This record gives sequence, C-alpha cells and structure tokens, in this order.
Amino acid sequence: MLTEDLHSDARALLPGRTTEAGATRRTALQTALGLGYAAAAAPIMAQTAIATPSDGLTAGEVSFTVNGFKVPAYRAAPAGKTGLPVVLVIQEIFGVHEYIADTCRRFAKAGYLAIAPQLYARQGDPSQYTDIAKLMAEVVSKVPDAQVMADLDGAVQWAAANGGDAARMGITGFCWGGRITWLYAAHGPVKAGVAWYGRLVGQASELTPKHPVEIAPILKAPVLGLYGEKDTGIPLDTVDKMKAALASGSPQAKASEFVVYPDAPHAFHADYRASYRKEAAEDGWKRALAWFKTHGVV
Repeated sequence: MLTEDLHSDARALLPGRTTEAGATRRTALQTALGLGYAAAAAPIMAQTAIATPSDGLTAGEVSFTVNGFKVPAYRAAPAGKTGLPVVLVIQEIFGVHEYIADTCRRFAKAGYLAIAPQLYARQGDPSQYTDIAKLMAEVVSKVPDAQVMADLDGAVQWAAANGGDAARMGITGFCWGGRITWLYAAHGPVKAGVAWYGRLVGQASELTPKHPVEIAPILKAPVLGLYGEKDTGIPLDTVDKMKAALASGSPQAKASEFVVYPDAPHAFHADYRASYRKEAAEDGWKRALAWFKTHGVV
C-alpha cells in the first residue's frame, strides 16, 4: 500500500497521469540504463530539455556488486584522468534515465567523476512503468533505506577504484534522491551534499525508519538544501523544522543551509518537465558547484 508521503510526492511531481497510448508515442524511450526518458515522466518538454554531449568524456553504464547483487550505474568522467573529485548523483522516483545521465555529464564537464547507481534495481525496472501510481506502489515503496545506503557505499568504493579520489566525495539528489542525500550525509564518507527538494519528514516504517529531520543532528557532512516556495508536496513549515533540528546538531549540521526559491514548484531543476524553472535551476547549479568547492570536494 502507498504511504501518504509517496502519494504526496506523486502529486507534487506530475501534473497528470500518463496513459499507455501516450507512452507508446514516446518512441525515444529506451530500456537501457541512462538512455531515453522514463515512461512515467512523460510528457517530455523537448524545448527545454538540456542535452550535454559526451565528447571529451568517458561515459556509459558500469556495475558493481553489493551483497551478491550486481548494481547497474551510469557514470561520466573526463576522459583519461584520475584522482578526480567524485559526486554521487541520486535519482528521482523515475530511476536513472536520460535526465540523470545528462546531469552526470554536466558534472563530468565540470571535472568530476559522477556516478548514478540504479537504486531500484532489485525491486524492478522503473523505465518500464507508464503509470506513476503503479511505479510508486510496485517499486519505489519497496526500496529499503538500508539497501540504498549499502549500494551508495558500493558506488563510493567503485569510484575510488576507477579514477576517483576517495578523500573528495560529494552527493546530490533530486526529489526522492534529495531525501536520500540528507540520509547519506549522516551515514557515508562524503564531504558535502546538495539536496534538491527532498522530503524532510514522514512516517516511520520498517523500510524507512528515519527521515531527514530525525537524523539532522548527526550529519557528518554539511548539506545545502535547494527548495521551492510553491512545492505542494514539501510545505515550508517542514523546512523550518529541519532548520531547527540542524541548529541543535553537529558542526556539520550547523553548517548546513537552505535556499528557498520564490514561486518555484517541485522539480524546478528537471529541465525535461513542465515544472522546470530556468532561473532557479541555473542558480541552484551554481550554488551546488560552489558548495562542493567550499567544503573540499574540489
């Protein structure tokens, strides 16, 4: 059964439900990791979708093994270079699709080794879903936080063994991945995080025992939260609760910051969607790069 949190995320993300016929018309959709847009994310706003070329990069699918399971991932990095700063790029509810792959390439153009593991791989293939409610019920709601933390540890290990600098790790994530960014900043070996409109509160469950507001005081890395004033799924009072929790926490918690963009909705960085807000997205990207630089990732 869907939790209220998942229902809220779905309402905030999608202006309407995609039909099977509409998905069939999306001829550009691919099932391979990092190719095409997720079916459930349609309709795609082609006029604003950013396409970052892979020239000068090593980019494509890789994998690593965690607890006997082969986790697929998309990675992009400057070709022929090692000792690179690393950024973990964490997917939206739609999984690792073209938008997330392109974001990896943008980081690679900025000098990073960027890696985006498919964190739903054990539960199903999100690219095959055309109905958001089914995707949430059958895949997203079944993903344990503990599994995600372990898979991100595996991504860190893979990056360190394949051209990345283990001492310079960062993490960023969008929506579902924004929440994960906060959690991993309390768990993993990263120096800084940037969370784009990730949910901050929620009901505890066996699979999601804690939420960002509860782990805020024990952050091991400072996080920059980028949020939208008009996000109907993340009320601003929850941002205030998170700020209060951070203020009473570790030095890294106290160093965390929020930027709330006026009039910006949920998913304002998602350039392939109608929710995209160019000015807020570009400002957030600049702030993200500056945050990683300030806190030693670069």
